[in-house]
Amino acid sequence: MRSFTALSELSLKEVDDLLTLAKRLQERPEPRALEGKVLGLVFLNPSLRTQMSFQAAMLRLGGGSFVVSPDRGIHQLETRSGVVMNGDAVEHVREAIPVMASYGHALGIRAFALRQSLDEDLADRNFRALAALSPVPVINMESAIQHPCQSLADWKTMDELSIPRGSSKFVLSWAYHPKPLPLAVAASTLQMAAQRGMDVTVARPDGFELPATIMEGARKAASSSGGTVQETNDIREALDGAHILYAKSWSATSCYGDDDADHELRSGLVDWRVEASWFEDSSKDCRFMHCLPVRRGVVVTEDVLEGPRSIVLQQANNRMWVQMALLHRIMSPKREEA
Repeated sequence: MRSFTALSELSLKEVDDLLTLAKRLQERPEPRALEGKVLGLVFLNPSLRTQMSFQAAMLRLGGGSFVVSPDRGIHQLETRSGVVMNGDAVEHVREAIPVMASYGHALGIRAFALRQSLDEDLADRNFRALAALSPVPVINMESAIQHPCQSLADWKTMDELSIPRGSSKFVLSWAYHPKPLPLAVAASTLQMAAQRGMDVTVARPDGFELPATIMEGARKAASSSGGTVQETNDIREALDGAHILYAKSWSATSCYGDDDADHELRSGLVDWRVEASWFEDSSKDCRFMHCLPVRRGVVVTEDVLEGPRSIVLQQANNRMWVQMALLHRIMSPKREEA
């Protein structure tokens, strides 16, 4: 493995090998596996779990890391092409990324959607342009349309809980949030569940349909793995017999990039908040998942978030273990098989 930018790049065997390695590192640590190795972490957008889990992963493997973020003590970086730099930015990423990459053995990049053009974000052009500047392996720490490390951790979490890969129902539900958010987590989660062979239902209000290319990619993955993909605007119908409810908000695709129109559309959807009554028709052991951070009382009620159905902390913990496996695969001199 050289880089890791999307879960869809991996075969089922490659996913299983990574998860096996993650479990092995969890049970039998290798504190010198990446001794002398350095991971650069470039955050063009804020982070909590992603930064800490990658830094902890490198430390546990004997390596080191550095963090670069324009809001943490460095000058502003320009990401646009062909602009005259007479504003606040004093350095262009075309110089900055190669320099940062030269200080490490791999580079993690986090660059959210610009949310100006749906086509641009679906093509992940901003992240791809940044990744192309790096001469060392690149790890996607969330881009416009991908969050593969989160999805890998979610896969591991469901395996630990013995949630079947087939014959289990996975509901990805839009949830109310006061702000329009990127599509990355929703798109990656849908792809992950489909790739895992689950029967996936996307529940969303009208106007918040996931783009056709995202749905088509998930249906293709489901077809190969024995799963299914469907969508509905009826959350009760979606949750009938569900084993997993994964809540996430995303931007209105019917008016993508128009925040005023998005706000008007979502303002009447505050009842799309996960609460205990949502689980009345689900399986008795249906679990609640969310990538975090989550707004209590807005996205989900506290009794659900802190109740026995919630596995959000297990998901967050697994970020470190799966990323240890990724770093081991990419940077270990031995590149041992799991």
